[in-house]
Amino acid sequence: MLTAIVGWIIIGIIAGWLAGMVVGGSGFGVVGDMVIGLIGAVVGGWVASLLLGAGHGANNYGFIGSLIVSFIGAVLLLLIVRAVSGGRARSAV
Repeated sequence: MLTAIVGWIIIGIIAGWLAGMVVGGSGFGVVGDMVIGLIGAVVGGWVASLLLGAGHGANNYGFIGSLIVSFIGAVLLLLIVRAVSGGRARSAV
């Protein structure tokens, strides 16, 4: 169980970094994109299990399947967060 959680964290961070590179623009920086990607990975995994049915989620497709689901969730969440925040960059306060 702990191994699966650590795996999802690592995959979520990778997916967040990739999503930040794809979405581009100013915004949350590398660390912020990774955090949003991690949250997006969890949301993406949850949505995948809902759409594909219980027991048929991304975990059954290994690393690549988990990365794809996490990446899609991270991209969608980044787009939503940037749309809500107006795409504003962080303030230098």
